[in-house]
Amino acid sequence: MTAFAPEYDCVVLGGGPAGSTAAALVAEAGFSTLLVERQRMPREHIGESLMPETYWIFERLGVLEKLAAAGYAKKVGVQFVNNTGRESAPFFFRTHDDRPSSETWHVDRGHFDKLLFDHAGERGADCRDGVRALEILLDGEAACGVRLQAVDDEGQTETLDVAAKVVIDATGQSSLLASRLGLRKVNPQLKKAAIWQHFRGAARDEEGGGVKTIIMHTADKQAWFWYIPQARDVVSVGVVGDRDYLLKGRGTPAEVFAEEMAKCAGVEERLAEALPIDEVAVAKEFSYTTERSAGDGWVLVGDAWGFIDPVYSSGVYFALKSAELAADCVVDGLRRGDVSGATLGAWLPEFGSRTNLVRKLVYAFYSGEFRVGKFVMEHPQHHAELVDLLIGRVFDGERGAIFADLEPWLERALGGDSPGDEEAAEDGPNVPSVA
Repeated sequence: MTAFAPEYDCVVLGGGPAGSTAAALVAEAGFSTLLVERQRMPREHIGESLMPETYWIFERLGVLEKLAAAGYAKKVGVQFVNNTGRESAPFFFRTHDDRPSSETWHVDRGHFDKLLFDHAGERGADCRDGVRALEILLDGEAACGVRLQAVDDEGQTETLDVAAKVVIDATGQSSLLASRLGLRKVNPQLKKAAIWQHFRGAARDEEGGGVKTIIMHTADKQAWFWYIPQARDVVSVGVVGDRDYLLKGRGTPAEVFAEEMAKCAGVEERLAEALPIDEVAVAKEFSYTTERSAGDGWVLVGDAWGFIDPVYSSGVYFALKSAELAADCVVDGLRRGDVSGATLGAWLPEFGSRTNLVRKLVYAFYSGEFRVGKFVMEHPQHHAELVDLLIGRVFDGERGAIFADLEPWLERALGGDSPGDEEAAEDGPNVPSVA
């Protein structure tokens, strides 16, 4: 087993997109960086559809050529199908922006995550998989290191403490530090669950020179499906709905998945000739935030910071962006010898404000009355901003004008009842405010 250094400038926990991005950028700046991942790479993960704005982070990391050569399915747009089966016109990203950044990919997450993990090593990080973070070492509430458990090829384990000036927690939904400090808060308006499976032989629409993410409501509007064509004739199909609706008193996840598919003609038609290639998988209560996301010597990124919802495929992009912004603050803090929470978390207020624009659009989607095509037809002045939100362009320029018209539009569609009060959000129908 290769020895660890006794101390690093920065230790990054979690080898997913956020952790690998942060490690690459801090190491590239010349600081000793350890990146650890508890599973052996490659490891499977959900979240295959990327937003186009990931392009700029990939460009900065220097991985665009590697991604282009990986053979992933090219994503050129997104399409919505309502509960009656009516399909919106596809939103082709290149009609909004004809630069190369307008197209992205549906990735194989096992391959994609390993590509970024290995790239962090090429940029100078000490990258170790099969290493479990047992604990973040604290002096009060200031991070000063990590306790790790490594396993060698013979199955022998070694537990050791490694000192660090900064710890970046990118441990995903387990959110090691947020769990320890009690910082995680499940979003009461988005208590959702997801059940998904992968298939081969499904219908594949490559109009526009690539594939699209398709979002389809079930007939009773109690749930929705994602349909994500990938390379090698694979498609990822998942259903999302209220946690209790999907998972309580309805049989096995496979049975629920089949029942919901029977309510969605668009999915049934596309999978008519397809065969499953794996077992169904389940995730629940994945919409959450953290009350505090940085402290002295530590910062949370990616899903450890929080997660909104899978509907607009924002998860990987916000993981990458949070890691980029946090890494810049870590580099600045290490250079100045100031790794206080104020320095490491300087990026958080703006990041929270900008990502909240997508959260508002998620709330609109779950109102059950957000018919995208109809809204754009009635308010064509918001078409450009809507596409900006769908591609993830929320971190430059002024955004949010769309909601001044979208909220009253939804109120009218819902019969004039305002969905904004807390009692309605908690106890009434699943119609949170977009304000």
